[in-house]
Amino acid sequence: MLTQHVLLQGEQGFSRKGPDIAQASYYYSWPHLAVSGAVTLGGSSRTVSGAAWLDHEWSSEMLATDAIGWDWTGINLHDGSALMAFRIRQRSGAELWAGGTLRTPDAKTRVFATDEVRFVERRRWSSPRTGVTYPIAMALNAAGVSYELQPLMDDQELDARASTGTVYWEGAVRALAEGREVGRGYLELTGYGEPLKLQGQ
Repeated sequence: MLTQHVLLQGEQGFSRKGPDIAQASYYYSWPHLAVSGAVTLGGSSRTVSGAAWLDHEWSSEMLATDAIGWDWTGINLHDGSALMAFRIRQRSGAELWAGGTLRTPDAKTRVFATDEVRFVERRRWSSPRTGVTYPIAMALNAAGVSYELQPLMDDQELDARASTGTVYWEGAVRALAEGREVGRGYLELTGYGEPLKLQGQ
């Protein structure tokens, strides 16, 4: 169920993904969706509820040729704010592009410039299945506001070698500020094993 208005990412939904203006997507989010359901474990059913985040993004252009992958997060902050931030990484490991958006509880929205978003690795985890190592704990600084992103569990790797062939890490995280939980959301880490292959590449 919707609890907030749609959040247009970038400039009115036009989200840059690289130095060439064609390297962009149309992108919107629905933060703080109220969700409910039931989980059955060992024959016992339990009602659950919580807050979700929905993204929809599409583009007619590929990323820059030297882009190897990205780090992305969407966080439902406990005060009603919504935070999205990302960085596109080059093959050298350097940052190619970054961006994001913060909407505060009073519905004011700030779009981050590419130099206002910084991810810093805090802790790595290596998959026992694929051998890929991911920076699953990150410090995120967005326009001077800092959060520590900590995974709810380390092993949240998506290993689809038997079907689509993709391997990356995506999972639930807690957002901490000064050691206190201030939100929960999702972290996606691609291109740490091999460059993520997109359709058409």
